[in-house]
Amino acid sequence: MSNNYTKEDSGYTMTTVAEEAARCLLCHDAPCTKACPAGTDPARFIRSVRFRNIKGAAETIRENNALGAICARVCPTEKYCELACSRSGIDVPIDIGGIQRYVTDFEQQAGMKILEKGKANGLKIAIVGSGPAGLQSATTLLEKGYAVDIYEKNTKPGGYLTYGIPEYRLPQNIVDYEIKRITDLGATLHLNTAIGNDITMDQLKADYDAVILAVGASEAKMLPMFDNQANVETAVDFLARVKDAQGEVSEPDNVVVVGGGDVAMDVSTTLKRLGVKHVTDMVYEEFAEFRASKKELAGTQKAGVTIVDGYVPESMTGNEVTFKHRKIDAEMKIKADKVILAIGQQVNTDGLGITTKRGEVPFIGYQTQDPKVYVTGDIAHGDKTVVWAVRKGKEVAEEIDKTLMGGRQND
Repeated sequence: MSNNYTKEDSGYTMTTVAEEAARCLLCHDAPCTKACPAGTDPARFIRSVRFRNIKGAAETIRENNALGAICARVCPTEKYCELACSRSGIDVPIDIGGIQRYVTDFEQQAGMKILEKGKANGLKIAIVGSGPAGLQSATTLLEKGYAVDIYEKNTKPGGYLTYGIPEYRLPQNIVDYEIKRITDLGATLHLNTAIGNDITMDQLKADYDAVILAVGASEAKMLPMFDNQANVETAVDFLARVKDAQGEVSEPDNVVVVGGGDVAMDVSTTLKRLGVKHVTDMVYEEFAEFRASKKELAGTQKAGVTIVDGYVPESMTGNEVTFKHRKIDAEMKIKADKVILAIGQQVNTDGLGITTKRGEVPFIGYQTQDPKVYVTGDIAHGDKTVVWAVRKGKEVAEEIDKTLMGGRQND
């Protein structure tokens, strides 16, 4: 079985990134910057690149986004900054993600140290979960002088960045690089530590001035017809297993994927990169209402995945799955060696002492009914993308600082 799972697509060179940046219209009150959920300020860093100030560009990105190198690779820019790009009215938007990747790669290769820990203010914050929202909130708090401990139930930090996004989209060395910069700022990681088992919420509230719950939607949803079927695997388990093995896994030749979001696209494309001959993605939505980003959908189609839209799974007998169309009188039966479910994920709040509604926690200013406990990331209302996690991470840190310090800055 051929395998190009770990091969990341090549990025810009100095020459080509300069050419792309030169296309920028240098808009006043740039719409791309307004459209970035994380406030990364693409207009400013693109302007720096245009005038060959790569270090300045790196400083702009990093000061606004602790996970700039990650967002450069996985942010659905066509929904945010590139959608707003003024250049769209002329030809095509600026490749903002590609430019950001070049700049953050330069930052890493140059060994730049941009962020600095603030003067200690004597206050301690516990963060439960080391995914993107937890990492960003840790960074913002460290810059303000707080001591930060991050509690992670898994053996590796990063949450879905480490266990979910495929290697060809987000190399693990990039995730490790981003996390190391945050621990170098002073964050302490407590791995293999499950809240409710290894330490309780009451202990955290007693030991810290505030607790941030930044747990991600890491549990896969399941349909009863697929439960306990020997040849069925969830997308969450599949992606984690393949990434942990760096693609050194063996899969059968005929696999059906159920789902139409970005995770389903990741699963389908990963299967083709692993050399699976026949990959069929059965999708509830019709193409006009697809939830997956255009970029991910295009990549999946380019990989050679067969996508069938508008069909709902109805039953499974042995290795045969029956699907029915949502709107027309049509039925499909597919025999598959394996079925992978990518129908959504949910948050597990066991041991956290909180109540969720549809997987989210009601809050005002990210603060729960317990004044010491805050929520951010997937568990907090809003988009579930990495770039939105960065935004929520910054906002919850600002809310805590406002409550505990009155928003005062360190001297």
